[in-house]
Amino acid sequence: MIRAEAVNRTFGSGAAPVHACRDISLAVEPGELLVVRGPSGSGKTTLLNLLGGLDRPDSGQIWVGDQELTGMREAAITAVRRDRIGYVFQTFGLIPILSAAENVEIPLRIKGTEPAERERRVAEMLELVGLADHARQRPYELSGGQQQRVGVARALVSEPDILLADEPTGQLDSRTAAVMMDLIAQLVRSRQIAAVVSTHDPLLMDRADRVMQLHDGRLSPA
Repeated sequence: MIRAEAVNRTFGSGAAPVHACRDISLAVEPGELLVVRGPSGSGKTTLLNLLGGLDRPDSGQIWVGDQELTGMREAAITAVRRDRIGYVFQTFGLIPILSAAENVEIPLRIKGTEPAERERRVAEMLELVGLADHARQRPYELSGGQQQRVGVARALVSEPDILLADEPTGQLDSRTAAVMMDLIAQLVRSRQIAAVVSTHDPLLMDRADRVMQLHDGRLSPA
């Protein structure tokens, strides 16, 4: 479902370039949860940005299904991100003035989904993440774990093929983090989503179907 072949990304030049990704190849199938672990600065965020079309590699290819992102114009990549990829961010990324339901609804508004269908799907996702009773609350009225649940619901409400999550439990305590990863794993498998989750938390590895290690821009089996 998502595939990278010999991907390289370097920042800067001259005497001290930063090789964020070095000759990375990977493939993730529908229903598979791949965890990429590594310390801060190892290239995890860069890799997710490349896989999701938020950045372009210096060389190599990235495929979403049968679509090669690296050969597309920016408008076409934007359409793939909108229609096929969901993102979960470490910092939650919620809009403070919007309610939980309104935050979840954003991707459907961008896609032009009909209002009745938007309402149905938002309600369904909030129910799935255990926040049906918090739909009208704004982010500041929710706990960190609840805010991240809103982020997961927003990422999946448009029924993407791919989920990319960058340190999704980085701001949560260990108990809440474990619950969050259980939720992500359950939704990935029940909805047959290809998921790549970055983390440096060793407690989260046992939720994965596969774990890989990223160190100094190089990816290898953990």
